[in-house]
Amino acid sequence: MEKRELIIIGGGPAGLAAGIYAARANLDVVLIERGVPGGTAATAYLVENYPGFADGISGPELMARMEKQARHFGVKFVIDQVQSLARANSIFIVDTSGEEIKGQAVILATGTQPKLLKVKGEHDFHGRGVSYCATCDGAFFRNKYIAVVGGSDAAVEEALFLTNFAAKVYLIHKREEFQAAAINLLRARENSKIEFILNHTVKEIHGDEVVTGIKLKDVRTGESRPLEVAGVFVYGGARPNSELVKDLATLDEQEYVVTDEEMKTKCPGLFAVGDVRKKNLRQIVTAVADGAIAATTAKKYCLEIERKNK
Repeated sequence: MEKRELIIIGGGPAGLAAGIYAARANLDVVLIERGVPGGTAATAYLVENYPGFADGISGPELMARMEKQARHFGVKFVIDQVQSLARANSIFIVDTSGEEIKGQAVILATGTQPKLLKVKGEHDFHGRGVSYCATCDGAFFRNKYIAVVGGSDAAVEEALFLTNFAAKVYLIHKREEFQAAAINLLRARENSKIEFILNHTVKEIHGDEVVTGIKLKDVRTGESRPLEVAGVFVYGGARPNSELVKDLATLDEQEYVVTDEEMKTKCPGLFAVGDVRKKNLRQIVTAVADGAIAATTAKKYCLEIERKNK
């Protein structure tokens, strides 16, 4: 059984930034990540709004740099799935599939996961034409017709990225207004490969071994029509991975973790950062800021515990 001063759960930009700041503050820190460090940010084709990169930088490269920096300062990485998080006698106990780790403080940086369309065929064709990651799967759809579903910045950005492969990209949104940045919308409207289908929802995804088409519904008239596509990329929003702390922290109505400006939850020694936290803006730059603040606050918390135990 390991015992650490600080346990970070999640290796996206918030978790990596927390690890960098914590390690530089001489905290004994371990970062637990269930997959490849980088989180959702590592799936971004191009990050144009992170300070310091005038020409942009790919998500995988930016996250690889952050991981390298965290390792350089001595953050220990554990690649494993966290099964549970509990607190007893002011000590946190993290159970993974491989070991049990105890710590004085925990920073939750578990991010979010895509919301599902919850339509017929979505589950059946997941990995066979249905995807939630254009960077991961875009190359499989070279010279094919595909659909991107959603009105967020991510939906528009990924539609633009997919034009590098696809012959045609249908951008399907249930409204006329988008939540995307104006510059991305302008680029999409000027791209001859992108066709906007507004005021429509996807009601069904169908195919044989792989996706061959979808059924669309006009939200104004109720009429349905088919659309032939080889792939469906879903960007219908996200939901927070907050299950681990539902009994320790306060969650809002959408299950995001409620914190104060120092990233503190209602549970002493438990902090939440990045996209899993209730906040107005979810971007790499705000995730990194959250991580830095939480690590600094965690250092103060651990020092207080040390003084009390003397």
